[in-house]
Amino acid sequence: MPTRFIHNVFFWLKNPNNTEESKALESGIRTLFDVSTVQDAHLGKPAPTDRPVIDNTYSYHLMLTFNNLEDQTTYQGDPIHLKFVDDCAHLWEKVQVYDSDAGLLDNR
Repeated sequence: MPTRFIHNVFFWLKNPNNTEESKALESGIRTLFDVSTVQDAHLGKPAPTDRPVIDNTYSYHLMLTFNNLEDQTTYQGDPIHLKFVDDCAHLWEKVQVYDSDAGLLDNR
């Protein structure tokens, strides 16, 4: 079954040049990959691209895929996710989420 729900999270760190804080966030994010409803995951930093349509002001991008909205909703309440927020929220200045449901090309 193709992935039907994409959860994109962008993090802006309070101290983006602090190596220890960056590593702490990376470690925290990696714990999210253990949530049972997560199908696939990607963690990255802004690419070195420069065009007017690109926003590369964020520190990290996390993309998680789920089979459906219900699985993503389960993830939101999972103790691993809740612990991540409790442990790491002090590290970020801003978080922006973009969710996408029911991929239009799933039935190619």
